Amino acid sequence: MTLSKLAIRNIRKSIRDYSIYFFTLIIGVIIFYIFNTLGSQTAMLDVSSSAREIIQLMTTFLSGVSVFVAIVLGALIIYASNFLIRRRKKEFGIYLTLGMSKRKMSTILLVETLLVGIISLGLGLAVGIILSQFMSIVVANVFEADMTEFRFVFSGTAALKTVLFFGIMYIVVMIFNTVSVGRCKLIDLLYGDKKNEKLKLRNPVLCLIIFIISCAVLGRAYYLVTTGINVNEIFTKKELVKLIVMGSVSTFFIFWSVSGSILSIVTKMKGYYYSKLNSFTLRQFSSKANTMVMSMTVICLMLFLTIVLLGSAISLTRSMNQNIKEMLPRDVQIVDDYQMAGKDALDVLEEKGFKKELLKDVTSIYTYDAEGLTMGETMGDYIQSTLNYYTFVREDAEETIMGLTEYNELAKAFNNETISIKEDEYAIVADLDSVVRARNNALATGRTITFRGHELKPAFAECKLGAVQLNTNKCNEGVIVVPDSVLEGAQKIENIVLADYVADTPEEIDKNEEYIKEFIESNFQKEEIPYEEWYMFYTTKEIMKAASVGIGAIATFVSLYVGLIFLIASAAVLSLKELSESADNIERFAVLRRIGADEKMIDRALFKQIGMFFLFPMLLAVIHSIFGLKASNKIFEIFASADLGPSIAITAVIIVLVYGGYFLVTYFTSKRIIR
Repeated sequence: MTLSKLAIRNIRKSIRDYSIYFFTLIIGVIIFYIFNTLGSQTAMLDVSSSAREIIQLMTTFLSGVSVFVAIVLGALIIYASNFLIRRRKKEFGIYLTLGMSKRKMSTILLVETLLVGIISLGLGLAVGIILSQFMSIVVANVFEADMTEFRFVFSGTAALKTVLFFGIMYIVVMIFNTVSVGRCKLIDLLYGDKKNEKLKLRNPVLCLIIFIISCAVLGRAYYLVTTGINVNEIFTKKELVKLIVMGSVSTFFIFWSVSGSILSIVTKMKGYYYSKLNSFTLRQFSSKANTMVMSMTVICLMLFLTIVLLGSAISLTRSMNQNIKEMLPRDVQIVDDYQMAGKDALDVLEEKGFKKELLKDVTSIYTYDAEGLTMGETMGDYIQSTLNYYTFVREDAEETIMGLTEYNELAKAFNNETISIKEDEYAIVADLDSVVRARNNALATGRTITFRGHELKPAFAECKLGAVQLNTNKCNEGVIVVPDSVLEGAQKIENIVLADYVADTPEEIDKNEEYIKEFIESNFQKEEIPYEEWYMFYTTKEIMKAASVGIGAIATFVSLYVGLIFLIASAAVLSLKELSESADNIERFAVLRRIGADEKMIDRALFKQIGMFFLFPMLLAVIHSIFGLKASNKIFEIFASADLGPSIAITAVIIVLVYGGYFLVTYFTSKRIIR
């Protein structure tokens, strides 16, 4: 029999027992190809220029993420290969006993890896090419693109990239397998499957002490990310490294202490321990958990990242989509620095030849000089909670002032309720949640302010929620609305103009967008003029919408990409470990049958054993995620705030389908192996 035929026979013999390994490779290829073909898939979509730029940014970002994904998949393949090699050591020992050289044995491994690579790449690319067409529909729906020019697309670049990256992975696996087997002694190969993992029973008192210390450190990390650290400081190198180290190290020692003491604790519960096959199940679980503390730590952290990434991205996308509907009521916004321009924005534009006839339903309002009135004065001691939350909020920052009549005009433009205040009252309009909470505390005390010689008291006990400029982020820290009479003779600061286009077709709107962009940039934002001297700015609904949708799309696609890979990698490692253990424990299950255990009891014991193994890292990952999602909600508050419930539900469904799917396949495959 030739070496090639022997390799093919080996693959056929092993494919049922290790179908999860082959399935994981194929899924990895599919995901890798789909997310790398987005650039080609979206090339024919009819989208606005702003959306096109966002899509290009997204594809560039995904290309960078692909390198990281390739590293994770490569590590997974090498890790999985280690289990397969360990399972086949006796087989390789027999080859050597029969006179086969290690060089020929390495050749068999090389051919096997090559064939597995070709099969997984071929099937993965075939399925990936088909599924990638649906990704085009998803992207088109996200960016509201015209799909009349849609056609079937094959991305040669993505396919070549997939073959290249996975080819490198398989070459590394070939080298790893060859070196791994080549270093083994004949006796290790023949009796490798007889070597049991040592059952370590650690000192329960020591484990308890380490467990308590680890929980305390982890609790401290939870406190810091949710309450103790300013949002902006979370991303500083010092704080980020500290939080990562605290979380990772405490997670490791929690697994170390629990895995080393769980058997000691349960053996004292004699009624439970000696019931049915619980003693066998718990000893098997304890043995594996003891030898996989580091692996369990890594898997737990990957599951934690998966939950937080998916939950946060879905929540962010839902919130920003809602904000698009609520916070972009007009087509265009133009703002000029009144102090620098000396005139209203529309007058300045008209002098330069701007086509005012392109606009309709124009709303023009002003903000006024605060004359030294600061956030510290209006909020008092309550500002401290906001300062602890955001570093960009300053106690000495001057407030934004607006007159009652002009604000009500603006409120109508934003479809918000108008307000009425007395001559000795003021109101605050804001929508940034943390600032709103602090301002509400101050308003509830009846805090008065003095502005331009007028002492004003709050008209309302809390802020009126609302925006004053086009934006997809809730970033209004507060606008002080005062009676018109208070502003007589006050210095104007900004002129804010909101308007709709007369045009109502996508083509005409796109032309208007280009015209305004070209006009303002060529007249007021020339490259030779320092930015500090610019006094005319603009934005449009389409620009804001494309940017917001783009951020949501990038967050969603990257989170799905990385999250799915992490989830699959975690489940695959656990699954392969369990399958390897099941193959090694065939004799142990046979002993259970000989001493009277029926198949139903054995199946139940196997189910519990695998379930505990899959549940162990997931439990701590879920606890981590509760605080991780709170921290991400805190970080993204400035962009959006939404109920996390639907996001968590969607994330849970994805995890149950993938992680639960791997668990069930592992159980049924293991059940077949032990029989």
